[in-house]
Amino acid sequence: MQLSRRSVLTSLILGTAAVRFGFIGKAARAGESFAVTHTDAEWRAMLTPAQYEVLRQQGTERAFSSPLLDEHRKGTFSCVGCDFPLYSSETKFDSGTGWPSFWQPLKGAVGTSSDTALSEARTEVHCSRCGGHLGHVFNDGPQPTGLRYCMDGVAMTFHAA
Repeated sequence: MQLSRRSVLTSLILGTAAVRFGFIGKAARAGESFAVTHTDAEWRAMLTPAQYEVLRQQGTERAFSSPLLDEHRKGTFSCVGCDFPLYSSETKFDSGTGWPSFWQPLKGAVGTSSDTALSEARTEVHCSRCGGHLGHVFNDGPQPTGLRYCMDGVAMTFHAA
């Protein structure tokens, strides 16, 4: 079977777009495995469309749209995909960005990877248990870490203490 130049170029372009724009999950690209796994159909059935878009397709919720932005009670913010504890309310702060922000995750709760999807180098944050996309981390947060974990509220749930 001989491949045409057009079919090879089309495959390369579509494959690059799939990786660049999140049609292939970050976990699959990085070769990581996670304790909690589901098929794409199972994820779609478990999550709302907005949760699926963020958690499994690396989307971003609209700024100032998350009810968790105004959550100020003591408790724990957990992954909506697997209910794994991610952040303590004690590390939450108002960054003014429109997304729930934290200066530190719970120990072992998140993983990171390089994200260049928007032509800028960013650090993507995902749940270490299911690989779900949570948001990004930046170096402009408060002390003691100087980090701002800018999370999509739709990717998390809150459990009051």
